[in-house]
Amino acid sequence: MFGLSALDLARVQFAFTMSFHILFPAITIGMASYLAVLELCWLRTGRQVYVDLYHYWLKIFAVTFGMGVVSGIVMAYQIGTNWSYLSEFAGSIMGPILSYEVLTAFFLEAGFLGVMLFGWTRVGPGLHFASTCAVALGTLISATWILAANSWMQTPQGYAIEGGRMVPADWLAIVFNPSFPYRLVHMVIAAYLTTALIVGASGAWQLLRGRDNPAVRKMLSMAMWLILIVAPIQAVVGDFHGLNTLKHQPAKLAAMEGHWQNEGGRAIPLLLFGVPDMQQERTKYAFGIPHLGSVILTHSWSGQIPGLKEFPRDQRPNSLIVFWSFRLMVGLGLLMIALGAWSLWLRRKRDGEARLWRARPFLRFALWMGPAGLVAILAGWTTTEVGRQPWVVYGVLRTADAVSPHGAGPLALTLALFVVAYLFVFGTGTVYVLRMIRKGPQRFELQRPPEGGPGEERTPMRPLSAADVDNDDDLSEDGRGGR
Repeated sequence: MFGLSALDLARVQFAFTMSFHILFPAITIGMASYLAVLELCWLRTGRQVYVDLYHYWLKIFAVTFGMGVVSGIVMAYQIGTNWSYLSEFAGSIMGPILSYEVLTAFFLEAGFLGVMLFGWTRVGPGLHFASTCAVALGTLISATWILAANSWMQTPQGYAIEGGRMVPADWLAIVFNPSFPYRLVHMVIAAYLTTALIVGASGAWQLLRGRDNPAVRKMLSMAMWLILIVAPIQAVVGDFHGLNTLKHQPAKLAAMEGHWQNEGGRAIPLLLFGVPDMQQERTKYAFGIPHLGSVILTHSWSGQIPGLKEFPRDQRPNSLIVFWSFRLMVGLGLLMIALGAWSLWLRRKRDGEARLWRARPFLRFALWMGPAGLVAILAGWTTTEVGRQPWVVYGVLRTADAVSPHGAGPLALTLALFVVAYLFVFGTGTVYVLRMIRKGPQRFELQRPPEGGPGEERTPMRPLSAADVDNDDDLSEDGRGGR
């Protein structure tokens, strides 16, 4: 298939399925916490606007959560089928970590998700809020275990090799490996930014079409406050993460910067543009800012980092891919900071928050930034995974040695089937979510279901009734919500 080897096809297949999967948990991590905040605000203030927003985003969360579960199951099977030598060599470490994720996180989410989705009229306010918090906590625990496994593959610690296999020697060192704290915080903040950008874009879209109501204003305002606060924090966390990468994965950092070799005591420029050439071992058309690379990478005026030429050719990541994926992520991060700063500037003007609802250029910018968090996550994940190559367990197991002994033909066939199935299933789900977002928040009318019994009607809930779009049209516009 296009001259690709079995190894190339296995990597492409994993990258394709992983790219779909990572987006849905990123949304649900941020959305679950957002729902918990909305319900807490309602419990403290009793304002109807928080109830309306909760039920609006709850439907979207339900569908996204379902798509995340489905795409995650595929990943587990794919590791066993396409990367069997990885499972055999490192399974005694990775297997328990992934099992802990199911036992501690997935069971918690599944146990309280039903109460969260269908228990609004069936349990008390305190129990329902506790269920929402439990689901939000479950998403964070899930991210913790998944990031622990991936971080261990990036910076392996606490293992021994016995009988040609990796076995655990120190579980604390395995879980709390050197890159784990930075990756976990970086990913969770990215999930919160992704949710805030989607919520803000939804509010901007509604306002641009003249649908101005308290719920739309509130969700836009909350999203902009979060972006304003969290986007700069993400930049600081990214800086610490970069220093950790310099210490433990210097070849990856050199590839990110398109840096090939040091010249005496000369400082490193920050390249804004360039085309790294792996064959010629240079970055063509390089354009950079003198000394700024040293300042950012080493926190000194003329510090240096190892160049790619200091590493054997067969241990260098593809600098062209990593160079531009990293710049795409950073560029989008800077635009997020700009969006938050613009919202603050509008709030501080004489008309106060009113300008936030009426400034059409700002609203268009917020709308176009809606998918920026998702794109930034994909770019960051590409930087992380391609930058790790040619290792699957860094410095221990090469990717070429971890792949199953399949031929190119079966891998090409299954890849084609994955592309067709994913585009149909998740394409349909995405269109459905966009339809729900387009409707905008409606006033939620509390109606307790009939008790049932002789002579009384009772219609059972459908499994997807939490994500039903058409029934929203029946919601009363002047009824009072509450419990």
